[in-house]
Amino acid sequence: MLNEPFGTRLRARLDKYGPLCVGLDPSPELLGAWGLDDSPAGLDRFSRTVVDAVGDVAAVVKPQPAFFERWGSRGLAVLERVIADLRDAGTLVILDAKRGDIGSTMAAYAEAYLDHGSPLAVDAVTLHPYFGFASLEAAITSAVANDAGVFVLARTSNPEAAPLQSPVAGQVFAGVEAANAGHAPLGPVGVVVGATLPSLDHPLDRLGGAILAPGVGAQGASPADLARLFGPVRHAVVPSVSRAVLADPERIRELTLHYRDECAHHLSP
Repeated sequence: MLNEPFGTRLRARLDKYGPLCVGLDPSPELLGAWGLDDSPAGLDRFSRTVVDAVGDVAAVVKPQPAFFERWGSRGLAVLERVIADLRDAGTLVILDAKRGDIGSTMAAYAEAYLDHGSPLAVDAVTLHPYFGFASLEAAITSAVANDAGVFVLARTSNPEAAPLQSPVAGQVFAGVEAANAGHAPLGPVGVVVGATLPSLDHPLDRLGGAILAPGVGAQGASPADLARLFGPVRHAVVPSVSRAVLADPERIRELTLHYRDECAHHLSP
């Protein structure tokens, strides 16, 4: 990893390449649609195609480890290669692991995904705060020490999450704001807020970190929704698009550029 804070590197990538994160989700359905076997070999072919197509045009790529873990050690070997290839291309990698626990277990997750020496080390990892925001301390400390970052689930894009998340989202945002104090241009702690939400109940202008916004494309949100939802903090938004750019293996690069330019247009000041 580079000896620059995650927020500095993320800001530089967004400024250079535009605001877009491509989700790398090699589901069995997508493998089949591509004419690939649902196997580690198919997983590897799919992943390499995506990396080759977007590694030099997307600011961030977000692998979903579940689709690799289902193949055990063979799948994890593919994930290790994907992470290494993306890092070699200079692309920032957010691992969408959604991990969360307490004490030594949280510290072990942090070591696995954020420590320089780990074969699964990435630029940032998604975490859930439902053991309490303080349970994330080991991961946040590790992120700062390793010039990495974390993204904490706050208001996700799936509609069934609202009854659980709405009452506690304010506590999550407050914890993120405190963790980012003193860091600029973006702190090491971001949040996950779905682009599909009809509205936001909490102001985000004091977060100090990036906002990872899944839901653009197949889940129904459009680039125009980003400006509506995140207007005051549009400079910190990282929209995430997955199935909408992965559906056609021949058009991944073209579709990535399309969504990148549309998101940049709607998020511009």
